Amino acid sequence: MSPKELVTQWVRLFNQGSAAKLAELYHTDAINHQVAEEPVNGREAIKNMFENEFAHADMHCIVENLFEDGEWAILEWKDPLGLRGCGFFHVTDGKIKFQRGYWDKLSFLRQQGLPIPKK
Repeated sequence: MSPKELVTQWVRLFNQGSAAKLAELYHTDAINHQVAEEPVNGREAIKNMFENEFAHADMHCIVENLFEDGEWAILEWKDPLGLRGCGFFHVTDGKIKFQRGYWDKLSFLRQQGLPIPKK
């Protein structure tokens, strides 16, 4: 499966809120680093991260652009509330080895009605 095809599947599973199925797309030692958060290491921890996120927020990914360059897929996305971001997925052997995402955490927390951490 190409990186672009894999990320298309990732978006579908993300929009279904399926943490377990999403986790299957990652290598066992994968890293997911959403730059507004600390990196998450390993498939099981990534699954737990998604379970927690889906339990606390109503998230939906609308693809604006999806590009592929070698082993990388680049996703530009928005959500129904207007939040925008992008993600970079390094895909090896048909699985995600590394993911990095960029989005505005403060806007996300406000839109979802979640508490804003104090410094």
